[in-house]
Amino acid sequence: VAWSSSVAFQRNKPAAIGVKAPFPAFIEPALASSTEKVPSGERWIHEIKFDGYRVQVHLANETAKISTRRGHDWTHRFKKVAHDAWRIKANSAVVDGEIVVPAADGTTDFSVLQNELKGKSRSIVLVAFDLLYLNGRDIRKLPLFQRKAELKKILTGTDIQFSESFAIDGREMFAHACKLGLEGVVSKVRDGAYPAGRTNDWVKKTCVQRETLTIAGFALDGTKWDGIYVGRRKGDDLIYAGKVDHGFDKASAADLQKRLKPLIRKTQPYAKRIAHKGIWVEPKLLAEIEYRAKSAEGKVRHPFFRGLR
Repeated sequence: VAWSSSVAFQRNKPAAIGVKAPFPAFIEPALASSTEKVPSGERWIHEIKFDGYRVQVHLANETAKISTRRGHDWTHRFKKVAHDAWRIKANSAVVDGEIVVPAADGTTDFSVLQNELKGKSRSIVLVAFDLLYLNGRDIRKLPLFQRKAELKKILTGTDIQFSESFAIDGREMFAHACKLGLEGVVSKVRDGAYPAGRTNDWVKKTCVQRETLTIAGFALDGTKWDGIYVGRRKGDDLIYAGKVDHGFDKASAADLQKRLKPLIRKTQPYAKRIAHKGIWVEPKLLAEIEYRAKSAEGKVRHPFFRGLR
């Protein structure tokens, strides 16, 4: 009888996963290659691409350490996340994820995150998407879907967000992500081991949107060109839509300045004043702007000047 109960006990014990291994030092993070087309088919699962800081969380001896993607210890900068990670239900773990500041609309914005880090950073959140080591065992060789299942279990009841995978058509997923103004999509081989460095097992595609916006002013840093302020027409009003710093070369900046100088005016052309210093112009010139996403207030994120309309 004693023998049979011990057999039963062994049967109920979860099978050990992965390979027994000492707690690792920093592990080179898997990086996604850019792709023109989001892959489709059962081989792939898709996740939302977040706009944040890639980090690796090491949990051991009841302390959490947070490293950047290059392996620098940033625990002091990400105190809130270290505190959240302390509640992970594991004796030891290595978690791969992204630290973000979620907006009310569910999108994430790197510039908002950078501002958060200058302050006390109460609103930063870790979005975890992979698990590399768990309770004394290296699980990098397990298939991704299994690593994610283990990760989901140990995150329950914590403030860490689990990055869900979607087993839907890649193109459909991408269309939804862009429509919602998200950063893009990362597609991963469902049965794949954790890749070392940049491979084609993880691929990413970023949402790019284009819009014709009105130039409301420009900025100079001393005498150096420093971008344009743009607006969006709403009836008779011009609403602030952001500042565009990228996409100019010497020639296009000089040409733009030449066209804008005769249009200079004293006041901002915006319906509602903004707290930026600029050289304001009559809102006559239209610019083609490429961007990743829009904030809730309609500001373009990661804008790029593509030319005048």
